[in-house]
Amino acid sequence: VQLQASGGGLVQAGGSLRLSCAASGRTFASNVMGWFRQAPGKEREPVAAITWNGSTRTRYVDIVKGRFTISRDSPKNTVYLQMSSLKPEDTALYYCAATRSGMLSLHQADYDYWGPGTLVTVSS
Repeated sequence: VQLQASGGGLVQAGGSLRLSCAASGRTFASNVMGWFRQAPGKEREPVAAITWNGSTRTRYVDIVKGRFTISRDSPKNTVYLQMSSLKPEDTALYYCAATRSGMLSLHQADYDYWGPGTLVTVSS
């Protein structure tokens, strides 16, 4: 599975941005897709996850609940992360990842495939 994230950029605090993650290759091997982020000088942390097949289930970390929405477009093999009410502390390199596991996990160790990140910068 190959993953390519896009949509990052510079946005003012309070603004919105939508990230996309296009999957290719053996996409049927993926059951859950996730977004993670790594801020400068910090470790990578989870953001949200979504089931890839069947009924849609989502999961978020508390700090983004109510502000970020993860969604999928299965025919397009694409997962999105709609980010609203952005804060300077949301500045990070955002990665999408996929796992063969059926668990809606937010643990990066559970993910098998990773794409290069897309940079989101939120100015104050």
